[in-house]
Amino acid sequence: MNSVQVGIIGFGTVGGGVVRLLRDRPDLLSRRLGIPLVLKQVADLDLIRPRSVTLPPELLTTCNQEVLDDPDIDIVVELIGGVEAARNLVLAAIERGKHVVTANKALIAWHGNEIFAAAAQQGVEVAFEASVCGGIPIILALRQGLAANRLREILGILNGTTNYILSRMSQENSTFAQALAEAQTQGYAEADPTLDVEGIDAAHKLAILMALAYGARLDFPAIHVEGISRLEPLDLQFAREFGYAVKLLAITRNDGNKLEARVHPTLIPRDHMLATIGGPFNAVYLTGDAVGPLLLSGQGAGALPTASAVVSDILDLAHNLKLGLPRRLPPLGSEAALATHRPVKPMTEVVTNYYFRFAAKDRPGVLSQISGILGQHNISIAAVIQKGREVKGAVPIVMITHEAQEAAVQQALRAIDALPVVSPPTVFYRIEDPHLHAAQI
Repeated sequence: MNSVQVGIIGFGTVGGGVVRLLRDRPDLLSRRLGIPLVLKQVADLDLIRPRSVTLPPELLTTCNQEVLDDPDIDIVVELIGGVEAARNLVLAAIERGKHVVTANKALIAWHGNEIFAAAAQQGVEVAFEASVCGGIPIILALRQGLAANRLREILGILNGTTNYILSRMSQENSTFAQALAEAQTQGYAEADPTLDVEGIDAAHKLAILMALAYGARLDFPAIHVEGISRLEPLDLQFAREFGYAVKLLAITRNDGNKLEARVHPTLIPRDHMLATIGGPFNAVYLTGDAVGPLLLSGQGAGALPTASAVVSDILDLAHNLKLGLPRRLPPLGSEAALATHRPVKPMTEVVTNYYFRFAAKDRPGVLSQISGILGQHNISIAAVIQKGREVKGAVPIVMITHEAQEAAVQQALRAIDALPVVSPPTVFYRIEDPHLHAAQI
């Protein structure tokens, strides 16, 4: 093989970053590969809009089919986003015997099993490092660097938009709406931020990390998802008083029988490594039985960080092609993964610690009524703050609990919210705090 030729479909922000890296440093990339890495063609529906990088007209086309049908193109890079159109494009590339690189987390989360099976049948590879955490090489770490480990847990700040919003809410005492508007002004949030702020984007990424970590099929629909749009500054203030920061965490654990899989706002100790990750950054905190705790952090989005991961995948596939070793490493780390299903624990079975904020009438005996109902459901209180200040006509009572089962918590809160001295609904968030676990032993 004298060269490896690449076709890109999608010339937006990330596509422009990939083109820039391929065009600006051909000597570096060719030296690392040992043969030239050639950008053969770039397709996009709109070739008129201004971009940060320019290409000769002969390399540009508005027809995706030209890239798919070009017999000289070895690797197709899908960067159009969305799901159905991207799925059709990727499957068409695989059918033509081309290797695929994608940065599309929603595509992999929803259709990864189908795509990986098609690739196996055709004897080609699909690479997707850029689909999770932009420039952080977390997929490489899970597929290869940590292959000797049984992974116990992953906690991730997987969405930079929500992390920026929560950072601003915490630092400036801003409302969610104010922090979101600032994130949009700064370019960290889309005009329609739903996928980010409602936790869906983070759940897409968690589905991919789980499949890699546990060697199993992707199961995005099984993930419990909550967003941050209902968070109030008051709860961030109370969290601080208890010694916590609030993050939108993607959490998965392996208890040997079932997996936990959840995305939601979470209180974590301010001395936890993840608590220090601010602004639009991403981070993944994982624990392996051999390596112990490990933190990977960096820019999770943006043209060049994401393009860095895309070009890394291109080089990896190009090395395999050069050596005549297609499918050197299956997408999920092993051929058995696609045939392996790991059941996910229903949210009602999850056991963790909780933060409650009750809006109670300022009357004697209210606290004892609330604690009595909690006790009836085997929920013990670790700490309480009762303030005299009124919130919407009620006095806040804030509690931190020891570990409790989600089903019991939901039952207890329904009973408490039915009390005439409580204004429903009770605000509650989950806590990830090893110190609380240790305190119970």
